[in-house]
Amino acid sequence: MPVRKSSEDRLLDAVDDLVFSRGIESTPVDAVLARAGVSAATLYRGFRSKEALIAAALERRHERWREVWERAIAAAPDDEERLLAVFDAVDSFARRRDGARWCAFLGTAAEYAAPPAELADAVARDTKYLRKRLRELASQLPCADPNGLAEAVLVVLTGELAMRLRDTRRRRSTVGRGIAKTVIAAAVPGS
Repeated sequence: MPVRKSSEDRLLDAVDDLVFSRGIESTPVDAVLARAGVSAATLYRGFRSKEALIAAALERRHERWREVWERAIAAAPDDEERLLAVFDAVDSFARRRDGARWCAFLGTAAEYAAPPAELADAVARDTKYLRKRLRELASQLPCADPNGLAEAVLVVLTGELAMRLRDTRRRRSTVGRGIAKTVIAAAVPGS
């Protein structure tokens, strides 16, 4: 029997609240169960393992992130701003109730030398999507190497997210966005 949707949502919310702020290894299953208000039987009826639950929470987070990012892209006035919209989206996402102090995917990747398959797959899907979408946006600019530009923006974005761990007061991606603008200016003639 599958887990009820309300129980599943509470479990995923508990992962958002606890695991993505404290860390995977630092958050025992019992803490997730207590926060969700469900039994271990309910958890394991819907998910094979703690890692499967976390992978499901990452997938839900990915879908929510995509929605925020796509809205930021749609609101941008031109192609350069659409590429830079990833920084606006990070700021918007961080202000959400379910936003973490940094990236749940980077946090998951950082916790393991060799992550369990379902977690590695979730991180890989998110990274693949980021690369693909940034390449699509970079290809709208008149630059010789849109793939290289997209990768440079991704590296800047990753650094911006990592800085949120060092400076917990950091609420805006001003520095990362500024660096990305400089990278774009170097890649796009006359920018």
